[in-house]
Amino acid sequence: MSEGAPALRKPASAVSKPARLGILLSGRGSNFLAIAESIRTGRLKGVEIAVVISNVADAPGLAKAREMGLPTAVFESKGRKREEHDAEVTACLRAHAVDLVCLAGYMRLLSPQFVAAFPHRILNIHPSLLPAFPGLEAQEQAFNYGVKIAGCTVHFVDEELDHGAIVVQRAIPVLETDDEHSLAQRILAEEHLAYTEAIARVVSGEYEVRGRRYVKKDALRK
Repeated sequence: MSEGAPALRKPASAVSKPARLGILLSGRGSNFLAIAESIRTGRLKGVEIAVVISNVADAPGLAKAREMGLPTAVFESKGRKREEHDAEVTACLRAHAVDLVCLAGYMRLLSPQFVAAFPHRILNIHPSLLPAFPGLEAQEQAFNYGVKIAGCTVHFVDEELDHGAIVVQRAIPVLETDDEHSLAQRILAEEHLAYTEAIARVVSGEYEVRGRRYVKKDALRK
């Protein structure tokens, strides 16, 4: 992201309206469900889920979204060109007037064209304290490396894997009794908290991205 990248801004006519989220998922969608629950209980205010999209037709998270009465869409990706597939997803997000795209276990790299279509408006959550252990099986990587502190990261998405500016990180100690499975479950609980916190921060608009740093505006004024 460029120096001084602007915060998420909605059109002036939409100031009083909720920020609209587009959720992308490929599997069970536990982070999507945590976001939906935070909205339902009022922990995450000024936000609504505009559409839930999956690249897997039988994704459990998609079925849950339908049960909740949310708009859903499927764009299967297997065997398709990335740019062609992403163009359809982009069109769907725009048709639903999405302000912020949230990847919730979306097991697909985004094309540069997709990222460019939503500049500084795509969030992802990763189960490690980035930049440590990017990519797949991050919890297992961390456990096998022998780290004493693990956690999760919510970050803006850019064209590199698990790379964009960090919005929120939550850390936990690795216990002597942990294995990679128990560690993954404890990190997942932190993910559910971190994603809600990150969305609230971003939709507030009270920040700038300076180089790689997410900086709150009140800090900039000091």
